[in-house]
Parts: sequence; C-alpha cells; structure tokens
Amino acid sequence: MAGRAAAVGKAGTRALVLAAVSLAGSLTLLVATLVSLLLVPLGVGVLTTPLVLTGVRMFADRRRLLVLRWGGPPIPREYRPPTAGAGPWRRLRDLLGDPATRRDLRWLVVDMTAGFVTALLPAALLFYPLEGFALAAGLWRVFTDGTHTGYWYAFVPVSGQASALTAARLGLVFWVVAWFLTPALLSAHLRLTRAALAGRQGELAERVRVLTETRRAAVDTSAAELRRIERDLHDGAQARLVALGMDLGTVEMLLDKDPAKARELLAQARRNSAEALNELRALVHGIHPPVLAERGLGDAVRALALRLPVTTEVDVDLRGRADAPVESAAYFALSEVLTNAVKHSGADRIRVDVRHADGSLRIAVTDDGTGGAVIGTGSGLTGVERRLGTFDGVLAVHSPAGGPTRVTLEIPCALS
Repeated sequence: MAGRAAAVGKAGTRALVLAAVSLAGSLTLLVATLVSLLLVPLGVGVLTTPLVLTGVRMFADRRRLLVLRWGGPPIPREYRPPTAGAGPWRRLRDLLGDPATRRDLRWLVVDMTAGFVTALLPAALLFYPLEGFALAAGLWRVFTDGTHTGYWYAFVPVSGQASALTAARLGLVFWVVAWFLTPALLSAHLRLTRAALAGRQGELAERVRVLTETRRAAVDTSAAELRRIERDLHDGAQARLVALGMDLGTVEMLLDKDPAKARELLAQARRNSAEALNELRALVHGIHPPVLAERGLGDAVRALALRLPVTTEVDVDLRGRADAPVESAAYFALSEVLTNAVKHSGADRIRVDVRHADGSLRIAVTDDGTGGAVIGTGSGLTGVERRLGTFDGVLAVHSPAGGPTRVTLEIPCALS
C-alpha cells in the first residue's frame, strides 16, 4: 500500500513538472524558431536560427533523458554531424535539411498540445482533489457569496457547506481514479514523447548499430575473460601444483635419508595444496559464484553486500529466476557498480533494490556519496553498459555534483 502510494505520488509530481515544461518550453521554442526563420531573409535569422535549433535539440535531449530515467525506453539521438568548418549559411542549410530537426519541430507542436494534455491529466487527478477537500474544510466561504452559483468545483456548484461536502466527495472519487490511472497515464505521455521524437528508419539503423557493437563487445569480453582465466591458472594454481609435485618428488628421495627434512617438505606441500585449492575456488567464484547458481540472484546480491566495507541495504522482490546468463550478467554488472561506489563515491550508505516489473529485471543502486559519476570517464560504467547491452539492457546514471548517485540497470527478461 505504501509503495503504491509513493508510486502514485511520484508519477503525479512528475506529470505536473512535464505539463509545465511541455507547454512553456515547447511553446517558447516553437515561437522562437518561427520568428528566427522569418528573419532569415533579413540576414539576422542566419545567425539566430542555428542557436535556436541548438536550444531545441538540448530541450529534446533533456526530454530523452527524462523518458529513460522515468521508466521509458531509450530514444535514439539521430542528428547528422555538422560539416567541419561550415559557414553560417551552410550550417543553416545543414540544420534545416536534417530530418531530425524537422522531427523535433513536429514534436514541439505535439508536446505543447497532446503532450501537455496527457501530462496534465494525471497531475490534475492527483492534486485537484485537494481543492475539494479545502472547500469542505471551510474555504468555500472565501469563494462564494451565498448564491447557488457562487463557485464551481468541476461540475458541482458550491454555495454552502453541504455542496462543499459534495465537492469533497467528488474529489475523493478523483483520488480513487488517480490511484489506479496516474502511473499508466504518465507512461502514456512517455510513449507519446517517444513516438514523436523517434524516427522509424533511424530507430532501425540504431538497432543495427547497437547489435553490431554489443556483438563485438561480447566477443571481446569473452576473449578477455578467457585470457584472465588462463593467466590466473598459469600464475596461481598451476604454479602451486607444479611446486607441489616437485616437493613430493624431493620427499620421495629424502624419505629414507633425512625423515625430518621430508616431513618439513610434506608440510610445505600440504600448504601449497590448500593455497592452490583456495585459488581455484576464487577463480570459480569469479566465473560463476556458487551461491548464484544454487540460490539465485537475490541471495547472491545479499551475499555480495555482506562483503562490502560500506553499510549496504538490499531489497529484493523477485518471484522466480531469470535465465542463468541474465542472472550472471546482472550479478557482475551490479558487482562492478558497487565496487565503483565503494572506491570513488565516499558514501557511508548504499541501497540496492532488485525487482522484476513490466517484463524487465531492474536493479537500482543508490549511494549518499559525493556524486559526479559519468558513463565513459574510465569509472567502469562503460564496461557495465557494454555487458548489459549484450542482453538489450540499458544503464542510466543520475549523479549530480554533491550526490546522491542513483545507478539503474535494466535487462528485459522473463522469470520462471
């Protein structure tokens, strides 16, 4: 119940923000674009239009990020690269000739109309009932003059306490509707945004590009993992087993001549065998942890959290198990994220949420550290993104300066 209330409240608040941004931002940018284009014959627009269209792209990129962060699928960015050393006229022609620019402008129209409505509706369902409750609490006296039609709440004329209570009952109905529909309506707005911003051809090209990159990354990762295993075996367990064999050979020769020395070498051989066994166990754990194979991702994550030097809370809500390759990818990706948090964030507390919803395994890692984590800066997050990409998974990072940092991993999969 509390989780549902938090989800509804979060969805309504986000929808209210989107409604304000959709109307004000899209309308302002669309008017600025039209005015700038009208000034092109005068020469002024040649300089202002690229600046305005760059602002449109920044606005669209921000919306792409919000869609991804708030639960929607990623929207590919399909802008053509600018011509090197282009002058003002060439730059203007490149921008206006880019299909993605025309799609952005069409999206501004959609965003300020249908986008505004689909964002305003869930926000209104959640917050409009507050007015009805306030009227029932006595606020009706401020807005009415005692006449039958002094003030309207939705379709209820409020002129006294009885009608104000009717408004409160109607507000309660709105809240019940909001309880069931607000998250779904916000998802509808996010899907509308994606439909308006994403191009069909570009989406297919992006899909081919991503599949090519993830296949190459999977091959490279597999080869690197095989080299690591070979190196660990050669430098660790194999070397100790060779030393063990040599010690046993020496013991065989000294057994009759120097029993004391033979016993000493046997003790050393026993230590070498124990160390070799420990190294083999560690190597096997690095390939596929036994707890992951035997008890599943939830218990493996809990065991991983217990080994961290930072206080870590784990919340798991999984009603089944994913395929073994998916569990393994999620486990090692999470391990890398947690390692980064311990090494670089300076956090005192980490929270891990693991759950399966809407056909995807979602893992959120939140820490109270200093923030500033960025994908592609050598922090290890690039490798995590590559690992998830093999399974069509996505990685989202929200890490403002000063923190907190929230890293979200999502892999499409089914549980069995």
